[in-house]
Amino acid sequence: MRDIKPFIELLDKARRVVVLTGAGVSTLSGIPDFRSSTGLYSKEFGSMSVEEILDIEFFKAHPDVFYDWAREYWFQMDRYSPNMIHEVLALMEGKGKLSEGIFTQNIDSLHQKAGSRRVYELHGSLRSGYCIGCHRYYDYSYLADAVNRRIVPVCQTCGSLVKPDIVFYGESLDATMLMRGENAFTNADLAIILGSSLVVNPAAALPYRSVMAGRDIVIVNRQPTYLDSYASIRYDDLESFFTALKPELSRY
Repeated sequence: MRDIKPFIELLDKARRVVVLTGAGVSTLSGIPDFRSSTGLYSKEFGSMSVEEILDIEFFKAHPDVFYDWAREYWFQMDRYSPNMIHEVLALMEGKGKLSEGIFTQNIDSLHQKAGSRRVYELHGSLRSGYCIGCHRYYDYSYLADAVNRRIVPVCQTCGSLVKPDIVFYGESLDATMLMRGENAFTNADLAIILGSSLVVNPAAALPYRSVMAGRDIVIVNRQPTYLDSYASIRYDDLESFFTALKPELSRY
């Protein structure tokens, strides 16, 4: 891995720091990513691609297929714990070196479990779901119990379908959160992109705000991204990067 010292120099001088995390951050916890050679997108489910299953109109028409697909990982979240990356990011926040928070594409809530407080879940979360009819909210345990009994979760009030509170293809991100992200990445002195291939917009466009504002960006990701040529520093391996970073945080 490249020397960590150039990154520490950027971190030392930055007053405002923001982070974007993608699926690669949670792979050390045992949750597969999407776009690697062994990721969720590399496997078809029957004759369907994952992109098809995660389309909102498909979900409404075939919720049984979605929940059958999602059961193996997304509704086993109690099995997964935060890893070193989540823990070090929480430590950075506690030391005042992550002022603008974490904007995450992940839906697993592992950042919060690790102790991070300023977490903005761009694609929603599995912590809850809601009835698409009367909008009654349900917690994760209600959905997981039904799904793991191979039952499509429905509302106890009106009998309509219960949808996990995540953003499907064909749905828009929360406008207020997206605006918050645009402001954070525009104004931060340092933007750190972790475990994201920067493919899915509009989340993937947030770091470009930093580029356009002339800010420093650091990318740590195994696969190439469209912003690699703009990065002040680029690292390939998350585990070795955070192993080197953790002891350096004792200076703060």
